[in-house]
Amino acid sequence: MKISDTLTNQKKELEFSDKVRIYLCGVTVYDQSHIGHARTIIVFDTLRRFLEANNIPVELIQNFTDVDDKIINRAKEQGESTSGLSMKYIQTYFEDSDRLNIKRATNYPKATEHIEDMINLIQVLADKEYAYASKNGVYFRVSKFSEYGKLSKKKTEDLESGSRIEVDESKENPLDFALWKFSDTQPNWESPWGKGRPGWHIECSAMSIKYLGKNFEIHGGGRDLIFPHHENEIAQSESFTSEQFAKIWMHVGMITINGEKMSKSVGNVKTINHVLESWGPNVARLFCISGHYSKPIDYTEELLKENLIRLRQIETCYYELRLADKTEELEDISSLLREAREKFDAALNDDFNTSLGLSVFFNMIKTINSLAADEKISKNVADNALPVLEYMLEVLGLKVQTVSDDEIKSTFELINKREKLREEKQFGKADKIRDQIASLGISLIDHKNKTLWIKKEPIKAEK
Repeated sequence: MKISDTLTNQKKELEFSDKVRIYLCGVTVYDQSHIGHARTIIVFDTLRRFLEANNIPVELIQNFTDVDDKIINRAKEQGESTSGLSMKYIQTYFEDSDRLNIKRATNYPKATEHIEDMINLIQVLADKEYAYASKNGVYFRVSKFSEYGKLSKKKTEDLESGSRIEVDESKENPLDFALWKFSDTQPNWESPWGKGRPGWHIECSAMSIKYLGKNFEIHGGGRDLIFPHHENEIAQSESFTSEQFAKIWMHVGMITINGEKMSKSVGNVKTINHVLESWGPNVARLFCISGHYSKPIDYTEELLKENLIRLRQIETCYYELRLADKTEELEDISSLLREAREKFDAALNDDFNTSLGLSVFFNMIKTINSLAADEKISKNVADNALPVLEYMLEVLGLKVQTVSDDEIKSTFELINKREKLREEKQFGKADKIRDQIASLGISLIDHKNKTLWIKKEPIKAEK
């Protein structure tokens, strides 16, 4: 497998010994998570699923930033404690994540639980003279790290103090960034330099090194984190360990809304809950992986509707295979299935190209649906096709409404009863059974010689 590495600007082979260790920068828990957060997490969840489906163990660490100026300010506004506010939004995050069918990470470390690790890291940096204390806090001395800017391709001489760089006259250099901020305001902690709280960047260095070691396989996050967050992580981590930090830096493109950046001031932020309520988890996942992970993607009603159509094609394919009952040998699709699996895996192995992988997936589905509509799918063929479909669904994290053999039997009994009543011209009774079938979330598919059915995921936006 090769992945585009932001640091080298090249596709880099994913090399590992016993497992793939991934650190994913999580959310700052002061508000509901939005669809931009969801895209990054869904991309990494799909990557993890692909590796695990191919018997490669994954250790995924995803942090929560639960101490931050935004959290403190929001808690003051709402008249509650910072811990109460952050725990509320951590719970909301897990609810959203579970509904999106995102597998739980190996561990979810919180910044507030690792203050001692951060202090120890800062102390080593101070001992090595990479860090110094000023009147406002402890800062990282950027001029001492000669490779600063290597991730973002920014040159230190071109960087000026601006909106993304903290202005503080007590710093030796405007580019120096805070490792520890002095503060008497809660929450704060004792440190060798004075009471305060950690800077944002030091949190991820301390937690990633603690859980995954000094040099792990993949460090990920949204493209907006390349500078300054990940640039600063590299500087402080490699100064601390004297080793390369992450082997591959994998960054996910932003989501825009009708071509505009998501912004609270514009009022176009789409929360995960809003997207789930309108479109459901499968459409949300399909949308988030419909383009190459490294590129931006635009959130539009048209694109969501396209993915809803795709979901209905998946559901139809599953039920056509699940309900196939012809015993005679009809069309042989073994080569189609083999080729689809090979091309699907090849697409994901080549810089995790989910867009191309989905194209392969849907070409297979359309062919199966077309053959099924012509009643050319035998039970034997369906039994061979289902595991391939289910493998791809598992990798993509999609969940169709599956049915047991007992449900299949009872549903067909209702359909046959309705058909018999219609033949007997007892349309009132037949309509009642139709309503009963509809209440089970079942839609009928009429073929030339028989009626099949599917259970659809209910989508509010479809109504």
